[in-house]
Amino acid sequence: MQLFGEDPQIMRAAAEQVARAGADAIDINMGCPVPKVCKTGAGAALLGDPERAMALARAAVQGARASGRDVPVTAKLRSGLRAGDAAGLELAQRLVIEAGVAAIAFHPRPATAHHKGEPDLELAARLVAALPAPVILTGGLNSAGRVREAFARTGAAAVMLARGALGNPWLFAELLHGREQRPAPHEVLAELEWTMDRAAEHLGEERAARYMRKFYPWYIPRLDLAPVGARELVATLQAADTLAQAGRLLRSARAPAAVAA
Repeated sequence: MQLFGEDPQIMRAAAEQVARAGADAIDINMGCPVPKVCKTGAGAALLGDPERAMALARAAVQGARASGRDVPVTAKLRSGLRAGDAAGLELAQRLVIEAGVAAIAFHPRPATAHHKGEPDLELAARLVAALPAPVILTGGLNSAGRVREAFARTGAAAVMLARGALGNPWLFAELLHGREQRPAPHEVLAELEWTMDRAAEHLGEERAARYMRKFYPWYIPRLDLAPVGARELVATLQAADTLAQAGRLLRSARAPAAVAA
């Protein structure tokens, strides 16, 4: 269960509640750079307010313990708010030593960078060497090669895959089961259609049709279409009013002529 950060009393109550409900772990997201999150004082904004961050972490740890279950509390951090800022390293130390946080998920890019630029793996390695708790590396891990390189260079205890797996769930099979071949176009289309079906189940057809528009640019480039054809297919899919329309477009993409265009 992931929490973004509210009032410490609310955080304590929320942590206790989700722990009692059966959560295996509670993660406090102190790294989200999205403006609508940061403007509330949550997410990466907590890097600029370390005392509030500490109060929230202590509250979450206390709430988890009050549940009577041994549920670890972790925190996700950026390196800092802006380039050259390493406030995340100091806060990570305090969260573990003073607040009782069990592990740190570390994204070695500043919040202002969002998801652009190269992660600072040397900075992550410094944190791994200094922190008396596991470090989970996240950020910029969008291929098996990059994951393996980052894992080796930092000495992190684990990696966290998020945006790097969008449209590429096969990344997990590459890393965990030794898969070597790229997904064939029919696998990509089958996975995308499965995602569309699940979206319709959870959101209803109308909302799902809008929700899926952001998914198409993640999957369509994996179909081995010519660049112009891929762009045209994405644009047409994003203009589709219903999932049924999108489904027909995708079924037409299964044809050899469409793939070779």
